[in-house]
Amino acid sequence: MKRALISVSDKRDIVNFAKDLVSLNFEIISTGGTSKTLRESGIKTIDISDITGFPEMFDGRVKTLNPMVHGAILHRRNNENDIELAKKHGIKAIDLVCVNLYPFKETIDRTDNFDEIIENIDIGGPAMVRSSAKNFADVIIVTNPNRYSEIIARLTSNKLDLDFRRNLMVEAFEHTASYDSTIANYMNSRFNNGFGSKHFIVGSKAFETRYGENPHQRGSLYQFDNKFWTFNFKTIKGEASFNNITDMNSAVKIASAFGNRPAVCIVKHGNPCGFAIRDNLLDSYSEALKSDPISAYGGVVAINGVLNEDLAREINKIFVEVIIAGKISAEAIKVFETKKRIKLFELGEEFLKLSTDKLNFKHVDGGFLLQDSDKVSENELKTAKLMSNREATSSELTDLEIALKVASFTKSNSVVYVKDSAVVAIGMGMTSRVDAAKCAIRKADELGLSLEGSSLASEAFFPFRDSIDEASKVGVKAIVEPGGSIRDDDVIKSANEYGIALYFTGIRHFLH
Repeated sequence: MKRALISVSDKRDIVNFAKDLVSLNFEIISTGGTSKTLRESGIKTIDISDITGFPEMFDGRVKTLNPMVHGAILHRRNNENDIELAKKHGIKAIDLVCVNLYPFKETIDRTDNFDEIIENIDIGGPAMVRSSAKNFADVIIVTNPNRYSEIIARLTSNKLDLDFRRNLMVEAFEHTASYDSTIANYMNSRFNNGFGSKHFIVGSKAFETRYGENPHQRGSLYQFDNKFWTFNFKTIKGEASFNNITDMNSAVKIASAFGNRPAVCIVKHGNPCGFAIRDNLLDSYSEALKSDPISAYGGVVAINGVLNEDLAREINKIFVEVIIAGKISAEAIKVFETKKRIKLFELGEEFLKLSTDKLNFKHVDGGFLLQDSDKVSENELKTAKLMSNREATSSELTDLEIALKVASFTKSNSVVYVKDSAVVAIGMGMTSRVDAAKCAIRKADELGLSLEGSSLASEAFFPFRDSIDEASKVGVKAIVEPGGSIRDDDVIKSANEYGIALYFTGIRHFLH
């Protein structure tokens, strides 16, 4: 008779799995709560203390850390010396180990009680998983409840081959590595401000992309423990590419930054080329498209709400590659049925949804940079300091809020001009701020868009008054920027000369 050791925190489907193992002539060894669950379901189990010769001790801290357990797992079945040694010490082989670990992540999400958190750090579990994974050729290691039915099927048909065992081994080491990484990151966040001597970035594969940024590169999307993409992202039509995902990320961040307002953002190559908020999504899209219809061609459209048939027909007048919305109606989907190249995705429920990650990282050659995530707070403009003689009107303040949030998600150096809650011009990714201002003005002029009465935001301070001079020429009425230049007095003076309302937030939003 073969023996299976079962000790699980996540008890999903464990009773049926154990019953199936018993039907396949497995003897069940179990611990604590798992043993109780199995016995209550009529499954005969052997207590771990009957195997080790020791009771569970120290409130369950020590149960399986014993040669009778680890010897039963680790001894090599094709090694005569191991077999003889096991026999000498009365160690009987364990053939299958089903273990998943104490709910550490769930505990830190639920409580700040450090004593409770410490008790939910598993010791014996990871040791058994690692032992079993090390001896995967002889021991079946099961850490994922989703594997139960497949394992039973393979055991039944005698198809539990070495390749499959190897896959289980890899999965097991991923399980313990992720667990330990979560603990280490949590301890650093609690005691070292989140920036300890090591930081671990762990993700589970959500799906593979067709390729990376270019066809010769491989690519996949990995998600954090909250499984944001699994639970919120839905493919309606097409396949999300690597570049689609990065563009969608930029577009969704901007469109969702305004609560439940009907915002539409158009992005091309990671930067916004259109944004507007009107009374409804159809009007928002129409206004967003005006700021740069050329760049919008082949771009990504993020819709903070439900994409309906009328809006779908309007978008369908040009070629866009991706549409992502909170929801997409069945009628809207039909509009795009004959369009082979368009891709449709949902992210959220009625409105677009963000994961709101607390940390942000960027790869550099040989490592990565880690920082707190950045966003414009809801009070940032409200608490900004008026530096000019003139105050902004209510509508100008609304435009400044939009301009500031859009600028914060636009590659530096950037400036954003907004009029009547719609972006009318954007200068982005320039090496000088005045060039960004001029570039935006030139594009608006080419498209016949008036900047008269617009509001302007810069994600970082204006180092000279030249950008204010340029803004005045096209009729900008209000400006928001962080301030902090050694020439702030010149900037303030120029704003007063032109009767422009000027606000300093004191907060920079570089995006490199």
